[in-house]
Amino acid sequence: MRWLRQADLTRVDGPQELLTCLLAILGKPPPHEGLAALRLWGQTGDRPAAWMAAADPVYLEPRRDDLVLHALDHAHLGAGELRDLFDHLQTVLGPDGSSGFARVGYRGYLNVAEPIATAELSAATIDGRSPDSYLPAGINAAGQRKILSEIEMALHEQVVNVAREAAGRVPVNSLWIWGGGTAPLQVADPHPPLFSDDALLLGYWSSKTAHTESWPGTIAACLAASVAGFVAVVPDDAGDASLPELLRELKSALRSGRLSKLTLLFRDGVRADVRRAYALRVWRRHNTLLDAESGDSDSRQNGVMA
Repeated sequence: MRWLRQADLTRVDGPQELLTCLLAILGKPPPHEGLAALRLWGQTGDRPAAWMAAADPVYLEPRRDDLVLHALDHAHLGAGELRDLFDHLQTVLGPDGSSGFARVGYRGYLNVAEPIATAELSAATIDGRSPDSYLPAGINAAGQRKILSEIEMALHEQVVNVAREAAGRVPVNSLWIWGGGTAPLQVADPHPPLFSDDALLLGYWSSKTAHTESWPGTIAACLAASVAGFVAVVPDDAGDASLPELLRELKSALRSGRLSKLTLLFRDGVRADVRRAYALRVWRRHNTLLDAESGDSDSRQNGVMA
């Protein structure tokens, strides 16, 4: 924490996809559509040819004045449950071929005959917020409203949800439709090596013919496999205990000259930019962005970019 207080600390305004944040740091423009197709590309290794949208399972919690969206990932929803839900949706809503519901791993996808407007941000990114502000608006949103209504009706009292509620678990009462579009054509565009298991990032890097590897577990391994910098994303299941050691590795790499600068992105929106010369900032003992968290902000890592 003392080392981080020497950095230039800022906070990212509002929810943003990690890909958008990383590309801003790299000085690259973000893709304006097709995030779902890029994510599938990252999952399968193959560029999808068709238009598609991500269709992620969510629980919309009704409150007094609005709804709150809760993303349901693999920690909240079993693979068998997700398979049964998507099989049910395909049977009920897709027999005529107008809609296609597909599950790939713990990710859901929607393909429709006529492309529709979709949300720009993923369910995980707006988790815990009211979804209303992030839905597409205007006349072009009619297609999504219609299919969402059909999905929610089909999920109501579906056998998986009946079993979940009987067990005291929240139902999957909707899907979050986002990232619609087609995958970009693959073009060569220099990017630093990526060490990550994030499917969306892997798909984007693949679209640029850039080098990717799984997260190796240490910063030392990333340094050994790169020459002029890298992007590394610490997976969610790495555990809070791993963060102090990762920060020590990064601090050592800066002091030794192996790195000249470093950018850290944390899940709570804090961004830390560090340079070797910042070690001289010994007078910096406090920072409101860190002190406000009472030491908690160092335990919510999302990505490390060096």
